[in-house]
Amino acid sequence: MNSTRASTARFVATHSVLSLNARHPLVAKSLVDAQEMHRTVMSGFRGWVEDGEPEARAQMGVLSTWSVDLKAAALVLVVQSRIPGDWARIPREAFTAAPHIITVDRAFEAGEVFGFRTVVNPTRSRPSGKPASEKARGIRTAHTTPEHVKRWFSRRLQADGDPANAEDGVARIGATADPDTLGIRMLPTVSSAHRSKQVRIGRAEIRGSLTVTDPETLVGVLSNGLGHARAYSCGLVLAR
Repeated sequence: MNSTRASTARFVATHSVLSLNARHPLVAKSLVDAQEMHRTVMSGFRGWVEDGEPEARAQMGVLSTWSVDLKAAALVLVVQSRIPGDWARIPREAFTAAPHIITVDRAFEAGEVFGFRTVVNPTRSRPSGKPASEKARGIRTAHTTPEHVKRWFSRRLQADGDPANAEDGVARIGATADPDTLGIRMLPTVSSAHRSKQVRIGRAEIRGSLTVTDPETLVGVLSNGLGHARAYSCGLVLAR
C-alpha cells in the first residue's frame, strides 16, 4: 500500500428516513415519475443555495434511495445530505410516521469489513454510429442482467495498493470484495415524461460485504455517490 495513503478517514452526513403512504397523491406521483421523486427529495433543502444554482444537489451532497411495499402501500425513502433536511413541505397526511433524522459520524479503517447496500444505474457506452471524425460521445445504455452488473461493479473494486482510478479512467471505490459473494437484483426501470427527451433509468440493487483498502476514496464515494443518475435515487451506498 502507498505509505502516504491515510489509514483512516471519517464520514459525516445526515440521514432522513421518511415513511410514506404510497396511496397519497404526492407519493403515488413520485413513484410513477422519476422527476417527481427528485422534486420530493429536493423539497427538503430549499434555501441552502440560490434557486437555479448549477449542481445544487451535488453541492448539498443530496443522495437518496427508496423501497416500496405495494401490498402494505408503504414507501420508505432514505435521503442523505451534508446539511439537515426540512420535510415540512411534504403534507403531514403523506407520512405514516414522523421523519427519523440520524447523524452519521463514522471512521473507516483500512482492513475493516462492513456490509453495504446500494441501488445503482449500471451503464455501458455503445458507439453512436456517427463517423469517427465527428468524435461523437457513445450512447449510454443500462446493463440488464445480474452478471453484467457484477462485472460493472467489479471494475470499481479497489484492491490493496491499487490507485483510486484505473488505467481506463474508471473511478474505484476504495474497497474490495469477492464478486461471487455479492447479491445482485435487477429492479424495475424508472422514467419521467417531464422532459422533451424521455428519461429512462435502469436500476440494480447490490448487497454484500466490502473490505476497506483506501479509506479516503471510500469516504468520497459514500459522500458523493456511485455511478450515474444520482439525482434519481441511484448511487447512494449505505454502510452497515
